[in-house]
Amino acid sequence: MLEEVERWLNARSWSAGDRPLQHLLSAKHATGQSVSVVLPALDEEATVGDIVTVIRRELMLRVPLVDEIVVVDSGSSDRTAQVAAAAGARVEHRDAILPRIPALPGKGEVLWRSLLVTGGDIVCFVDADLREFSADFVSGIVGPLLTDPDVHLVKAMYDRPLGTAPGQGGRVTELVARPLLNMHWPRLAGFVQPLGGEYAARRSLLERLPFPVGYGVELGMLVDALHLVGLDALAQVDVGVRVHRHQDGRALGRMAAAIYRTAQLRLARGHLVRPTLTQFERGADGFEPRTYPVDTEERPPMTEIAEYAARRVA
Repeated sequence: MLEEVERWLNARSWSAGDRPLQHLLSAKHATGQSVSVVLPALDEEATVGDIVTVIRRELMLRVPLVDEIVVVDSGSSDRTAQVAAAAGARVEHRDAILPRIPALPGKGEVLWRSLLVTGGDIVCFVDADLREFSADFVSGIVGPLLTDPDVHLVKAMYDRPLGTAPGQGGRVTELVARPLLNMHWPRLAGFVQPLGGEYAARRSLLERLPFPVGYGVELGMLVDALHLVGLDALAQVDVGVRVHRHQDGRALGRMAAAIYRTAQLRLARGHLVRPTLTQFERGADGFEPRTYPVDTEERPPMTEIAEYAARRVA
């Protein structure tokens, strides 16, 4: 590991308990910063309500740290929107945000569009499939942004069990993202969970970043933020254990391909000759190929969108 990264680990890695809520509230009042929490959601009625309830109860009613909770529904076929609204979130629908640009499927698309329907100086993203959710996931990663003006983006770090096996989650991280970062962006090698969906950043940074529309958004954001603001402006906070729904191996393969594509673009802005991934499933007559497109689209920095600029002027 680079000496620079070792120093960064000591200086920019914290625990959620390092900053008590009252300390964060005092910093929020002193700086006048507002906080938005965004949950991208697709068919998450089983978990989204509990997450919204905890954030609203602990960080809006008991301690007024969060100013708004926005669930962006990307086309759920279940009751995600109704459950989220009943729990106290404002629900926005992906296709209704910036309708002149047809929406593409993918998590990054939802995060990008969320900048148009939130107002916080600090934007905190939280996946909507978390179980056993704690408010530390929000307060922990928002804390450094409220208390240290030199910090611009904070990732959550945590243990990820796979079923009953501790520390065995995050398979795409260990097999794809971590090797890519260590080999090509070694200054980012200190991030424990580079692909984690829980992170917070200043709007002033997010609005300058391009957003890969799919699973590559987290890796792309880290790499681009490193180039824009430097390593010392990035940080991570330990929030304990993350329990969530796991995807099967084929879905993870598609995720890995999108992440590799995102890395490839940033390495050379080169052309991927064949942006598809073929996987195999056993059928009645043996193994059958299934070919999937790899996410190749990216949205431009939000500052280049006329509607966003007009909203800020207004």
